[in-house]
Amino acid sequence: MKLLEGKTALITGAARGIGKAIALKFAQEGANIAFTDLEVNLETEQEISALGVRAKSYASNAADFAQTEEVVNKVKEEFGSIDILVNNAGITKDGLMLRMSEQQWDAVIAVNLKSAFNFIHACVPIMMRQRGGSIINMASVVGVHGNAGQANYAASKAGLIALAKSIAQEMGPKGIRANAIAPGFIETAMTAALPDTVREEWKKKIPLRRGGQVEDIANTALYLASDLSSYVSGQVIQVDGGMNM
Repeated sequence: MKLLEGKTALITGAARGIGKAIALKFAQEGANIAFTDLEVNLETEQEISALGVRAKSYASNAADFAQTEEVVNKVKEEFGSIDILVNNAGITKDGLMLRMSEQQWDAVIAVNLKSAFNFIHACVPIMMRQRGGSIINMASVVGVHGNAGQANYAASKAGLIALAKSIAQEMGPKGIRANAIAPGFIETAMTAALPDTVREEWKKKIPLRRGGQVEDIANTALYLASDLSSYVSGQVIQVDGGMNM
């Protein structure tokens, strides 16, 4: 039997990149997939559906509380349950603190951190009635260790870690688990745009001497979403090739 057979996963920001990789991995293991992005993405929806599960794309601004409530209600109505929530939506607006604008700060906090509050707030009542669920917040190693030029991003990711730990404490008695994943240097379109010199300097800091793949993150998410991790809650798993120990 597949690890997520018969379960429904709701994944934010899953039209591409890490979110899409998680959606595909979950679908391969039998989960039905509801996913959000700023626009409906029928191409990704069809790619997921081709794996033999139900899939539906929803247009939603994850930072908007009212839109989130509406989307979650639609997912519950159309899929019947929400067993797994992956808070993956995120943006970057990097800059040194002295040059960072209020808009840069507010935008990153809203999309990266407030969105997770929105979706957890909407999904937890559903999971409570089901007497179980797994919540996964997509954090970052910079949320654990900080990073110059990314104060807004690092703060938002640190917030996601603390949020997961707090929800784990609040919702544990209801059978709901909450954890965070902290990716390191992952080979995505975002990191591919970096200059080669920057990429090589990153790799020198990684004991495995290479960047990670989106599948590495998806595999970790699968573990946290499935019963393989039924006694794991309130944890942050760094997937970084040993970069930060």
